[in-house]
Parts: sequence; C-alpha cells; structure tokens
Amino acid sequence: MDEPHLKRKHTILREHPEVEKLYGTDIRTLYVTIAITVIQLTIAYYFGRIYNPPWYIFALTAYFIGATLTGMIGVIIHEACHCLIFEKKWLNRYAGLLANVSLPVPIAQSFRRYHIEHHTWQGVEGMDPDLPLDWEKNLIRGNAFTKLLWILIYPVMYVVRGAVMQHDRNLTPSKWELINVVFTVITDTLIQRTCGWRGLGYLLLSLWFGYSLHPGAAHFIQEHYTFDDGQETYSYYGILNIPFMNIGYHNEHHDFQKIPWSKLPTLRAMARDYYDKLAYHTSWVMVHWKFITQRTIGPQSRVIRTYDDHKRGRTLLGKMRDYDIWKKKSSQ
Repeated sequence: MDEPHLKRKHTILREHPEVEKLYGTDIRTLYVTIAITVIQLTIAYYFGRIYNPPWYIFALTAYFIGATLTGMIGVIIHEACHCLIFEKKWLNRYAGLLANVSLPVPIAQSFRRYHIEHHTWQGVEGMDPDLPLDWEKNLIRGNAFTKLLWILIYPVMYVVRGAVMQHDRNLTPSKWELINVVFTVITDTLIQRTCGWRGLGYLLLSLWFGYSLHPGAAHFIQEHYTFDDGQETYSYYGILNIPFMNIGYHNEHHDFQKIPWSKLPTLRAMARDYYDKLAYHTSWVMVHWKFITQRTIGPQSRVIRTYDDHKRGRTLLGKMRDYDIWKKKSSQ
C-alpha cells in the first residue's frame, strides 16, 4: 500500500483538529542561519589567514565544530525547502542560498527539488530520490566494512542518486539550481580570496564530516531504514535534537510538513496516542553502530512500493476524505 503519513495525518486531524494551529513559519531559523554562517566563516578566516594549525587540530575542529554547524545548516535548508522560515516562497529560496554560503557545494536548491519529490513519492522505485540505487544495495548488502565505507562517502552518493534520476527521467536543472551554482561559485571565490585555500578547505572538510560518519548525520539512516520490520519511518527522541533543531522528529515532519521545527515536539505531545506506539531511536551513535554491525541491515533495508500501489493508496485516502466530508455534512 501507500506510505502511512497522509493517512495518519488525516486520522490525527480528525481527532485533534487543534494541530492545525501549529502550522506556520519560524523567523528564528533565519537568525540561526546568520549566526552559523558568521561562525563558520570566522573559523575559516582564522585557519586561513591567522593560525596555521597542526593537521589534527584542523581535523578535530572541522569534525566537532564545523561538521555540527554544517549539519545544522542542512536542517535550515530543509526548513527553507518546505517554506517554514518565511511565508513567501521566494524569500525561502533566498534563505536557502544564504544557508549555502558556508557550504562550498551548491546544495540548497537541488535539495529542495529532490526532497519535495521524496515526500511526494516516498518509497516508489524510480521516483523517490532518497532510495539507494540497485548497485548500492547489491554491492554493500550486510557487510560491516562496506557499510562503513558507504557512510563515509554518503555525500557523494547523494549527488550520484540525483544525477542518475535526472538521467533516467530526462530531467534538466531548474532555473534556481543554476542560480545556486553561480551563487556558490561566486561565494567560494570570495571565501578563497578572503580566507585562503586552507579556509575553504576547512569548510569542505566540515561538509564532508557533517554528512558522513558524524552523529548528526545519522538521521539520514534513522529516517527510513527499517530497523523494525514493516515500519518505514522512524523518529529520534534524543538530546541532539536541541542543536540539530528537532530534525529527529521525522514521523511528525512527514505527517505534517507545514509545521516548523520548533513546534514538532508540541505536535508529538498533542498526538502521543499515535507517535509513542511507533518504534523510535534515542541515540544517533547507536543508529550508526547498529546499521554498520548488524548483517541484516543495509542499503536494501527500505520499504519499496510500485507506482500502482502508491496510486491505489492515494485513491483510498481520497475516499476517506470524501467519507469524512459526507459524515460532517450529515451531522449538521
């Protein structure tokens, strides 16, 4: 059948209509964006022009500070792509570009395109860009070493999947994706000239660490890899939701995409009878550990559905909505 989120959203709204009051935006996300950008560029300038650190200081700073801030930037780009920072779509586009300043690779606008498709086509083979490719599944499987390598090159795999989907579906880059490329070339050039190659290298290393073997990057595994048979989406309810802006509340987010990060815990509290009975994670470190060490889990551990199953599920949801409308009118 179809993914569970729209049906659960429909059912929750039937029992808890007050959830709709949580819909909206959160301008504080912009302030966090500016703060992180200033911090990252300051560190890049410090390493590039003022202090030439030993390699281990450079790497440790990139991992513990840079990668953490990069992960937070990823959350901000995610908020922007759902128009949860500003009410106007074009302002969220610019917020995504601002967040991209400290990332030396043009991510924001491409992520928006493919992430919306992920929500639309969750689990549909050939349509959901978040699904591992067949060769990934066949090559990696349950081997701990290859899974570790796969996580280490996860930033590359995100790009590869997008490129493969563009080729297979004969897609071309959007106007905003091209703008993002030009914008990033300009900002990278300015950063290199201001902070030097070492400063730009710090941002690149922060990006790599932040999207690979880092606790904050474990949400890529946490979200849809089937640790419990039959459940395809998982939330994380641990302390790292504080710096990472509640990105762990993934079931809640998929159910209600109009609710900003700051109100997702409130949503869970309102509908505990739905969310607390689902399997969830409490440690991102353990997510990586279990994924790597358990032979039964790997890139193949995803719920897959055909387009026809997806379509049938949407048809059923439409009938549920029609019934609720009829029932409401009948009771008046």
